[in-house]
Amino acid sequence: MNNNSLLLKSKIAAVSFAAITAFMTSSSSMSAEEFPSNPLSMIVSYSAGGATDFQARIVTSKAEQYLGEPVTVINRPGAGGQVGWNYLVQNGGQEGYDLAAYNVPHFIAQSLMYDTYYDIDNLEPIANWGADPAVLIVGKNSQFDTIDDLVAYAKENPGKITVSGAGLFVGHHIAMLQLEEAADISLKYIPTSGGVDALRFVQGGQVMAGFNNLSDAYRSRDRLKILGVADLERNEAFLPEVPTFQEAGYEVDDSSVNFRGIMTRSGVPEDRLEMLSEKMVEMFNDEDIKTKMEKGGSPMRVMGRAELKEMWQQRQAFLKELFENLDGAELEQAK
Repeated sequence: MNNNSLLLKSKIAAVSFAAITAFMTSSSSMSAEEFPSNPLSMIVSYSAGGATDFQARIVTSKAEQYLGEPVTVINRPGAGGQVGWNYLVQNGGQEGYDLAAYNVPHFIAQSLMYDTYYDIDNLEPIANWGADPAVLIVGKNSQFDTIDDLVAYAKENPGKITVSGAGLFVGHHIAMLQLEEAADISLKYIPTSGGVDALRFVQGGQVMAGFNNLSDAYRSRDRLKILGVADLERNEAFLPEVPTFQEAGYEVDDSSVNFRGIMTRSGVPEDRLEMLSEKMVEMFNDEDIKTKMEKGGSPMRVMGRAELKEMWQQRQAFLKELFENLDGAELEQAK
Protein backbone atom coordinates (compact mmCIF):
# COMPACT_ATOMS: atom_id res chain seq x y z
CA MET A 1 0.00 0.00 0.00
CA ASN A 2 1.51 3.35 -1.04
CA ASN A 3 1.79 6.46 1.08
CA ASN A 4 -1.10 8.18 -0.69
CA SER A 5 -3.46 5.31 0.20
CA LEU A 6 -2.34 5.37 3.81
CA LEU A 7 -2.82 9.13 3.95
CA LEU A 8 -6.31 8.84 2.45
CA LYS A 9 -7.34 6.16 4.95
CA SER A 10 -5.94 8.25 7.76
CA LYS A 11 -7.98 11.26 6.66
CA ILE A 12 -11.17 9.18 6.35
CA ALA A 13 -10.66 7.76 9.82
CA ALA A 14 -10.09 11.23 11.23
CA VAL A 15 -13.21 12.61 9.57
CA SER A 16 -15.31 9.63 10.78
CA PHE A 17 -14.05 10.01 14.35
CA ALA A 18 -14.73 13.75 14.26
CA ALA A 19 -18.27 13.12 13.01
CA ILE A 20 -18.97 10.56 15.73
CA THR A 21 -17.50 12.83 18.39
CA ALA A 22 -19.60 15.75 17.16
CA PHE A 23 -22.75 13.60 17.21
CA MET A 24 -22.03 12.36 20.73
CA THR A 25 -21.27 15.88 21.92
CA SER A 26 -24.47 17.20 20.35
CA SER A 27 -26.57 14.41 21.87
CA SER A 28 -25.15 14.89 25.34
CA SER A 29 -25.36 18.68 25.19
CA MET A 30 -29.15 18.46 24.69
CA SER A 31 -29.36 16.98 28.16
CA ALA A 32 -26.47 18.90 29.70
CA GLU A 33 -27.36 22.40 28.50
CA GLU A 34 -29.28 24.71 30.78
CA PHE A 35 -32.92 23.68 30.73
CA PRO A 36 -35.35 25.25 30.39
CA SER A 37 -33.93 28.23 28.53
CA ASN A 38 -37.24 29.21 26.87
CA PRO A 39 -40.87 29.48 28.03
CA LEU A 40 -42.83 26.23 28.25
CA SER A 41 -46.34 25.67 26.90
CA MET A 42 -49.01 23.50 28.50
CA ILE A 43 -52.14 22.28 26.76
CA VAL A 44 -55.32 22.18 28.84
CA SER A 45 -57.73 19.90 26.99
CA TYR A 46 -60.83 21.62 28.39
CA SER A 47 -62.47 25.03 28.13
CA ALA A 48 -61.30 28.10 30.02
CA GLY A 49 -62.97 28.45 33.40
CA GLY A 50 -63.40 24.75 34.13
CA ALA A 51 -61.74 22.99 37.05
CA THR A 52 -58.69 21.79 35.10
CA ASP A 53 -58.07 25.20 33.54
CA PHE A 54 -58.72 27.03 36.82
CA GLN A 55 -56.31 24.84 38.75
CA ALA A 56 -53.65 24.63 36.03
CA ARG A 57 -53.26 28.40 35.99
CA ILE A 58 -52.89 28.52 39.77
CA VAL A 59 -50.33 25.72 40.13
CA THR A 60 -48.10 27.07 37.33
CA SER A 61 -48.34 30.72 38.43
CA LYS A 62 -44.88 30.55 40.03
CA ALA A 63 -43.14 28.71 37.20
CA GLU A 64 -40.57 31.47 36.69
CA GLN A 65 -39.54 31.21 40.33
CA TYR A 66 -39.20 27.42 40.32
CA LEU A 67 -38.28 26.64 36.69
CA GLY A 68 -36.68 29.89 35.61
CA GLU A 69 -39.17 30.21 32.75
CA PRO A 70 -42.96 30.82 32.57
CA VAL A 71 -45.54 28.20 31.58
CA THR A 72 -48.16 29.37 29.09
CA VAL A 73 -51.56 27.64 29.26
CA ILE A 74 -53.17 26.89 25.89
CA ASN A 75 -56.79 25.64 25.80
CA ARG A 76 -57.53 22.95 23.20
CA PRO A 77 -60.96 21.59 24.23
CA GLY A 78 -62.98 18.92 22.49
CA ALA A 79 -64.13 15.28 22.65
CA GLY A 80 -63.72 15.03 26.41
CA GLY A 81 -60.03 15.91 26.18
CA GLN A 82 -59.08 13.88 23.11
CA VAL A 83 -58.41 16.93 20.90
CA GLY A 84 -55.73 18.37 23.18
CA TRP A 85 -54.03 15.10 24.10
CA ASN A 86 -53.93 13.92 20.49
CA TYR A 87 -52.37 17.26 19.57
CA LEU A 88 -49.59 16.82 22.12
CA VAL A 89 -48.61 13.38 20.83
CA GLN A 90 -48.87 14.35 17.17
CA ASN A 91 -47.26 17.79 17.34
CA GLY A 92 -45.35 18.14 20.60
CA GLY A 93 -41.57 18.26 20.60
CA GLN A 94 -39.25 15.95 22.53
CA GLU A 95 -37.17 18.64 24.22
CA GLY A 96 -39.42 19.01 27.28
CA TYR A 97 -40.97 22.36 26.39
CA ASP A 98 -44.35 21.00 25.23
CA LEU A 99 -46.50 19.85 28.12
CA ALA A 100 -50.14 19.02 28.79
CA ALA A 101 -52.34 18.86 31.84
CA TYR A 102 -53.61 15.31 32.23
CA ASN A 103 -56.81 14.00 33.76
CA VAL A 104 -56.83 10.44 35.08
CA PRO A 105 -58.90 8.32 34.57
CA HIS A 106 -60.05 10.33 31.54
CA PHE A 107 -57.19 9.92 29.09
CA ILE A 108 -56.52 6.30 30.07
CA ALA A 109 -60.17 5.30 29.68
CA GLN A 110 -60.40 7.02 26.29
CA SER A 111 -57.26 5.28 25.05
CA LEU A 112 -58.89 1.96 25.91
CA MET A 113 -62.27 2.73 24.35
CA TYR A 114 -61.34 4.80 21.30
CA ASP A 115 -58.72 4.87 18.57
CA THR A 116 -56.67 7.69 20.10
CA TYR A 117 -53.10 8.64 19.24
CA TYR A 118 -52.19 8.60 22.94
CA ASP A 119 -51.94 6.00 25.68
CA ILE A 120 -49.80 5.49 28.77
CA ASP A 121 -46.98 4.08 26.60
CA ASN A 122 -46.33 7.27 24.62
CA LEU A 123 -46.89 9.80 27.40
CA GLU A 124 -44.65 10.59 30.35
CA PRO A 125 -45.98 11.69 33.78
CA ILE A 126 -44.16 14.58 35.43
CA ALA A 127 -46.05 15.64 38.57
CA ASN A 128 -49.56 15.48 40.03
CA TRP A 129 -51.15 18.43 41.79
CA GLY A 130 -54.74 17.38 42.63
CA ALA A 131 -57.30 14.68 43.29
CA ASP A 132 -60.83 15.91 42.61
CA PRO A 133 -63.66 13.47 43.39
CA ALA A 134 -66.79 13.25 41.27
CA VAL A 135 -69.98 14.43 42.98
CA LEU A 136 -73.63 13.85 42.14
CA ILE A 137 -75.43 17.18 41.70
CA VAL A 138 -78.97 18.35 40.97
CA GLY A 139 -80.55 21.77 40.51
CA LYS A 140 -81.46 23.89 43.51
CA ASN A 141 -85.18 23.28 42.92
CA SER A 142 -84.85 19.57 42.16
CA GLN A 143 -87.29 17.09 43.66
CA PHE A 144 -84.29 15.01 44.74
CA ASP A 145 -82.76 15.75 48.13
CA THR A 146 -80.76 12.54 48.59
CA ILE A 147 -79.15 9.78 46.54
CA ASP A 148 -81.99 7.50 47.66
CA ASP A 149 -84.56 9.92 46.19
CA LEU A 150 -82.87 9.81 42.81
CA VAL A 151 -82.45 6.02 42.87
CA ALA A 152 -86.10 5.47 43.82
CA TYR A 153 -87.27 7.64 40.91
CA ALA A 154 -84.91 5.85 38.52
CA LYS A 155 -86.29 2.47 39.54
CA GLU A 156 -89.83 3.64 38.84
CA ASN A 157 -88.82 5.42 35.63
CA PRO A 158 -86.00 3.45 33.95
CA GLY A 159 -83.88 5.57 31.60
CA LYS A 160 -85.82 8.77 32.32
CA ILE A 161 -83.22 10.52 34.47
CA THR A 162 -80.77 12.46 32.30
CA VAL A 163 -77.30 12.93 33.75
CA SER A 164 -74.65 15.31 32.39
CA GLY A 165 -70.89 14.87 32.55
CA ALA A 166 -67.71 16.20 30.95
CA GLY A 167 -67.54 13.76 28.04
CA LEU A 168 -67.51 10.04 27.40
CA PHE A 169 -65.46 7.70 29.59
CA VAL A 170 -64.21 10.48 31.85
CA GLY A 171 -64.40 10.30 35.64
CA HIS A 172 -67.98 11.62 35.67
CA HIS A 173 -69.11 8.94 33.24
CA ILE A 174 -67.32 6.20 35.18
CA ALA A 175 -68.98 7.31 38.45
CA MET A 176 -72.38 7.16 36.75
CA LEU A 177 -71.69 3.66 35.39
CA GLN A 178 -70.71 2.54 38.88
CA LEU A 179 -73.91 4.00 40.38
CA GLU A 180 -76.05 2.27 37.74
CA GLU A 181 -74.45 -1.06 38.60
CA ALA A 182 -74.51 -0.52 42.37
CA ALA A 183 -78.16 0.60 42.47
CA ASP A 184 -79.38 -1.61 39.61
CA ILE A 185 -80.85 1.36 37.74
CA SER A 186 -80.70 2.76 34.21
CA LEU A 187 -79.75 6.41 33.64
CA LYS A 188 -79.37 8.39 30.41
CA TYR A 189 -75.91 9.93 30.16
CA ILE A 190 -75.52 13.28 28.35
CA PRO A 191 -71.85 13.96 27.53
CA THR A 192 -70.77 17.58 27.11
CA SER A 193 -67.56 19.30 26.00
CA GLY A 194 -66.35 19.76 29.57
CA GLY A 195 -67.18 20.33 33.21
CA VAL A 196 -68.34 23.92 32.68
CA ASP A 197 -71.04 22.92 30.20
CA ALA A 198 -71.99 19.88 32.25
CA LEU A 199 -72.53 22.14 35.25
CA ARG A 200 -74.57 24.63 33.21
CA PHE A 201 -76.81 21.82 31.98
CA VAL A 202 -77.75 21.04 35.58
CA GLN A 203 -78.15 24.68 36.60
CA GLY A 204 -80.26 25.43 33.52
CA GLY A 205 -82.50 22.39 33.90
CA GLN A 206 -81.49 20.76 30.60
CA VAL A 207 -80.77 17.60 32.60
CA MET A 208 -82.20 16.22 35.82
CA ALA A 209 -78.83 15.51 37.44
CA GLY A 210 -75.13 15.49 36.75
CA PHE A 211 -71.79 14.17 37.87
CA ASN A 212 -69.19 16.89 38.15
CA ASN A 213 -65.95 17.85 39.85
CA LEU A 214 -66.13 18.51 43.56
CA SER A 215 -64.16 21.74 43.03
CA ASP A 216 -66.56 23.10 40.38
CA ALA A 217 -69.62 22.07 42.39
CA TYR A 218 -68.17 23.60 45.54
CA ARG A 219 -67.74 26.98 43.86
CA SER A 220 -71.36 26.79 42.60
CA ARG A 221 -72.87 25.24 45.72
CA ASP A 222 -75.30 28.12 46.27
CA ARG A 223 -77.03 27.20 42.99
CA LEU A 224 -76.96 23.42 43.37
CA LYS A 225 -77.69 20.53 45.67
CA ILE A 226 -74.77 18.13 46.10
CA LEU A 227 -76.11 14.69 46.96
CA GLY A 228 -73.07 12.42 47.17
CA VAL A 229 -69.30 12.12 46.80
CA ALA A 230 -67.69 9.30 44.79
CA ASP A 231 -64.79 8.73 47.17
CA LEU A 232 -63.88 6.49 50.09
CA GLU A 233 -64.26 9.22 52.70
CA ARG A 234 -66.22 12.45 53.07
CA ASN A 235 -64.42 15.58 52.02
CA GLU A 236 -64.16 17.22 55.44
CA ALA A 237 -62.32 20.26 54.08
CA PHE A 238 -65.00 21.39 51.61
CA LEU A 239 -68.18 19.29 51.86
CA PRO A 240 -68.30 17.76 55.35
CA GLU A 241 -72.10 17.42 55.26
CA VAL A 242 -72.22 15.45 51.98
CA PRO A 243 -72.09 11.63 52.36
CA THR A 244 -70.10 9.25 50.22
CA PHE A 245 -72.07 6.81 48.07
CA GLN A 246 -70.81 3.97 50.25
CA GLU A 247 -72.21 5.70 53.35
CA ALA A 248 -75.55 5.84 51.53
CA GLY A 249 -75.36 2.11 50.79
CA TYR A 250 -74.11 2.11 47.19
CA GLU A 251 -70.83 0.46 46.26
CA VAL A 252 -69.23 3.34 44.37
CA ASP A 253 -65.55 3.73 45.25
CA ASP A 254 -62.83 6.26 44.37
CA SER A 255 -62.10 4.93 40.86
CA SER A 256 -63.58 8.04 39.24
CA VAL A 257 -61.51 10.51 41.29
CA ASN A 258 -60.02 12.99 38.83
CA PHE A 259 -56.26 13.11 39.29
CA ARG A 260 -54.76 16.20 37.65
CA GLY A 261 -51.16 16.88 36.83
CA ILE A 262 -48.65 17.58 34.11
CA MET A 263 -47.25 15.24 31.46
CA THR A 264 -45.35 15.37 28.18
CA ARG A 265 -44.92 13.10 25.18
CA SER A 266 -42.41 10.27 25.19
CA GLY A 267 -38.88 10.87 23.92
CA VAL A 268 -37.96 13.68 26.33
CA PRO A 269 -34.59 12.93 27.99
CA GLU A 270 -34.96 11.29 31.39
CA ASP A 271 -32.84 13.88 33.20
CA ARG A 272 -35.18 16.62 32.00
CA LEU A 273 -38.23 14.66 33.11
CA GLU A 274 -36.71 14.14 36.55
CA MET A 275 -35.74 17.81 36.86
CA LEU A 276 -39.22 18.97 35.84
CA SER A 277 -40.81 16.53 38.28
CA GLU A 278 -38.65 17.67 41.20
CA LYS A 279 -39.19 21.37 40.53
CA MET A 280 -42.93 21.04 39.92
CA VAL A 281 -43.45 19.06 43.13
CA GLU A 282 -41.75 21.93 44.95
CA MET A 283 -43.91 24.44 43.09
CA PHE A 284 -47.16 22.63 43.86
CA ASN A 285 -46.21 22.59 47.55
CA ASP A 286 -45.64 26.35 47.61
CA GLU A 287 -47.74 27.80 50.45
CA ASP A 288 -49.19 30.59 48.28
CA ILE A 289 -50.32 28.09 45.66
CA LYS A 290 -51.82 25.79 48.29
CA THR A 291 -53.73 28.72 49.80
CA LYS A 292 -55.15 29.77 46.42
CA MET A 293 -56.18 26.19 45.65
CA GLU A 294 -57.92 25.87 49.01
CA LYS A 295 -59.82 29.12 48.49
CA GLY A 296 -60.99 27.77 45.12
CA GLY A 297 -62.28 24.55 46.67
CA SER A 298 -59.64 22.50 44.88
CA PRO A 299 -58.36 19.43 46.77
CA MET A 300 -54.64 18.79 46.34
CA ARG A 301 -52.59 15.60 46.22
CA VAL A 302 -49.00 16.16 45.18
CA MET A 303 -47.11 13.23 43.65
CA GLY A 304 -43.84 12.90 41.78
CA ARG A 305 -42.93 10.98 38.66
CA ALA A 306 -42.12 7.60 40.23
CA GLU A 307 -45.41 7.39 42.16
CA LEU A 308 -47.35 8.50 39.08
CA LYS A 309 -45.95 5.77 36.86
CA GLU A 310 -47.31 3.19 39.29
CA MET A 311 -50.66 4.98 39.65
CA TRP A 312 -51.17 5.13 35.85
CA GLN A 313 -50.56 1.39 35.57
CA GLN A 314 -52.99 0.62 38.40
CA ARG A 315 -55.74 2.80 36.93
CA GLN A 316 -55.36 1.22 33.51
CA ALA A 317 -55.70 -2.29 34.99
CA PHE A 318 -58.88 -1.26 36.86
CA LEU A 319 -60.45 0.39 33.82
CA LYS A 320 -59.77 -2.61 31.60
CA GLU A 321 -61.62 -4.80 34.10
CA LEU A 322 -64.49 -2.29 34.45
CA PHE A 323 -65.08 -2.09 30.69
CA GLU A 324 -64.72 -5.84 30.19
CA ASN A 325 -67.53 -6.36 32.73
CA LEU A 326 -69.91 -4.13 30.76
CA ASP A 327 -71.93 -6.07 28.22
CA GLY A 328 -72.33 -4.90 24.62
CA ALA A 329 -75.67 -3.20 25.24
CA GLU A 330 -74.28 -1.23 28.20
CA LEU A 331 -71.27 -0.10 26.16
CA GLU A 332 -73.45 1.07 23.28
CA GLN A 333 -75.72 2.94 25.67
CA ALA A 334 -72.65 4.48 27.34
CA LYS A 335 -71.36 5.74 24.00
